[in-house]
Amino acid sequence: MTNALPETPTAARLVIVGPQGSGKGTQGVRIAEALGIPAISTGDLFRAAVKDGTELGQQVKAVIEAGDLVTDALTFAVVRERLQEAGDGFLLDGFPRNLGQVGLLDAYLAERDEPLTTVIELGVPRAVSIDRLAERARQEGRTDDTDEVIANRLAIYERETAPILDVYRDHGLVDTVDGVGSVDTVTSRIMGALARRGIATQTAA
Repeated sequence: MTNALPETPTAARLVIVGPQGSGKGTQGVRIAEALGIPAISTGDLFRAAVKDGTELGQQVKAVIEAGDLVTDALTFAVVRERLQEAGDGFLLDGFPRNLGQVGLLDAYLAERDEPLTTVIELGVPRAVSIDRLAERARQEGRTDDTDEVIANRLAIYERETAPILDVYRDHGLVDTVDGVGSVDTVTSRIMGALARRGIATQTAA
């Protein structure tokens, strides 16, 4: 009889999705740290690439300075570069943002035979998102974040990003978590959802 070696657990590959004001940035960092995987935020990647003056960063800077939106192809090029450095596990925040980006990510992961583990949807009522964004704007002195601007950002989310959840639901990947409550409470809810999928936090040896 041979003694089989225990299987090495595969690192989690997560996407966190939620409207502006849902707290996904904060929760993404917390969950990634708990799982021992990198949190990959497109906003952070763009800023770092521009600051470092990389070739991709120069392209992003040119697009932004021209007042245009960063294309799906360029966004994915920046994300892919970081994914290739990340190893097996990751948590994506801000990508994919639309159905086109879902296709780009799916094709990349299929090539590597590394499917997503789960998609965390932070559910927050629109009124709560608006209140949180308005409060954050006041605290940060962001006078450009008017009620109209906030409402437009949420409308863009509902029009372009929310539909990606239907795609992921069809594949049984979405775990919807109530995003209302203290930061610790929401983190606990997310970890509970991940645990039900067999994803555990790192523990000290």
